[in-house]
Amino acid sequence: MLSFVLRRAFTLVATLMAASVVIFFTLEVLPGDPAAFMLGLNVAPEALAALREQLGLDAPVLLRFWQWVTGMLQGDFGISYTYRVPVAGLIADRLLVSLPLAIYALALAVLVGIPVGVLAAIKRNGPVDTAAMGLAQIGIALPNFWFAMLLVLLFSVTLRWFSSGGFPGWDDPGAAIAALTLPAVALALPQAAILARVMRSSLLDTLDEDYVRTARAKGLSRRQALWHHALRNALIPVLTIMGLQFSFLLAGGIIIENVFYLPGLGRLAFQAITARDLIVVRSVVMILVFAVVLVTFLVDLGYAAIDPRLRRGRT
Repeated sequence: MLSFVLRRAFTLVATLMAASVVIFFTLEVLPGDPAAFMLGLNVAPEALAALREQLGLDAPVLLRFWQWVTGMLQGDFGISYTYRVPVAGLIADRLLVSLPLAIYALALAVLVGIPVGVLAAIKRNGPVDTAAMGLAQIGIALPNFWFAMLLVLLFSVTLRWFSSGGFPGWDDPGAAIAALTLPAVALALPQAAILARVMRSSLLDTLDEDYVRTARAKGLSRRQALWHHALRNALIPVLTIMGLQFSFLLAGGIIIENVFYLPGLGRLAFQAITARDLIVVRSVVMILVFAVVLVTFLVDLGYAAIDPRLRRGRT
């Protein structure tokens, strides 16, 4: 198990190193000077040169890359061009919104999607299966921003159970969770639908495996074979989907954050892109890459816990 973890950890580190190179130099070759963007079109060359020196943009590109990478390793992401505050503080503040929102949405998706998928597999080809998969297809097809607006109209405007937007902070946890509830539901709907379909398909495939048939031949009922043998192995592809979903929920909630006026990480990235605040953009993207790679690493460990063959390096 230790060698398996070390191999995956090495892959994680190598991926992050490669990602840092791609992210930094891709943004460097994009057209547009952040200093010129901040000062406007008719700026005097002397003022532009002074601002570039102040922002550190006049340094050689390799030196700036080295300073960015070594700074990140120490928790220093630099100073935002636009806000003139440390980028690490900006990201930390926004993560306090985006991370709980992603966890909340994923928890809702799992609590709904997996039981529905298991139920559909148990009731294969019956009315329950047909209804569940039909609703799942609708959930996948509905745009989450449109569903979010419906939630606002129903629960905020009509029933007045939740606020229509904004985030009060974590000083009052109850109010904070309430503010994240409608966005989490809007994000969770398509993810729950995907989990339900994947869970059903995976479980049906597992129920047709030889070891499940052997368990049935030894006298176990279909339900016992499902719970004691099939379900654990059927969760392997579901774990993959859950890992991808968490990364998507953390990085892909820009539209939902704008619908509900949430000061999250996605909204920060959007604002930084429009303002050409490249140091914020590259730092946010790097954090998101780290989240994706870390989740993938944890999913691999989950695989190894479920399937011992992976720990021995076999497929």
